[in-house]
Amino acid sequence: MSREITGFSNPLVKRIRSLRDKKHRKREGLFLAEGLRILTEAREEGVLPQMLFHAGDAANHPLGAALITAMEATGGDVIVTSPDILGKISGKDNPQAVVGVYPDRLTALKDIDRKSADIWIVAQALRDPGNLGTILRTGDAVGAGGLILVDDCVDPFSVEAVRASMGALFTQKIVTARWDEFIPWLRSGLGQLIGTSLKARQDYQQPRYQAPSFLLVGNEAQGLPQDYEDQCDILVKIPMMGKADSLNAAIATAVMAYEILNQSRNRPA
Repeated sequence: MSREITGFSNPLVKRIRSLRDKKHRKREGLFLAEGLRILTEAREEGVLPQMLFHAGDAANHPLGAALITAMEATGGDVIVTSPDILGKISGKDNPQAVVGVYPDRLTALKDIDRKSADIWIVAQALRDPGNLGTILRTGDAVGAGGLILVDDCVDPFSVEAVRASMGALFTQKIVTARWDEFIPWLRSGLGQLIGTSLKARQDYQQPRYQAPSFLLVGNEAQGLPQDYEDQCDILVKIPMMGKADSLNAAIATAVMAYEILNQSRNRPA
């Protein structure tokens, strides 16, 4: 059954609002997701929030009604509140119709089944939550197994990254690891490490990529460190025909991921 919260000073409102900050997300092991589309993507993946906040109108929308029904059927916590309180929780003047509270979705590196997908994306020191979310969407689009975040990357469960993922956060496995953990794990089994570099001599369409492919993406401003490039099995460059010397990290990831996918699709059975 639903319950109602109308007071800004309610302790639960304060607690959930605090999840906008990384330190509180880490302490609680929870994160926020907003909007019917993202929460519906999660529901279709079999993932329901621990708590669902809505302002009443969501129950009149087919997707909102389906989400509320699913929550109530499993004994989930459904909370009816005001648009103003939703705005306080989300930090937006015009909040989405629904806000869900989810447990974080991290997977341990040792629990990854590398053979479950032909493509895995590995991001090193990624800083922009929009890029991270877009890379998750790309991973979903190409059927990647997930995103492995190495070194000090932006929080994948920040409100901005979750929003940018458009629900792909719930279809992709997410792993965090240090580089010195990732490399021994990678070399303990099958897997081709593929990096991009302006210094590379091979065009990105020249090599024949093998499955599983681990596509390594560098930091937006600095790219991959030299010693990381040295660890790659294949190092390629994407041709730049104009004045710009490089692509946005998320766009470069998409170009590479689709090349790997197309080679996989055209590989003889």
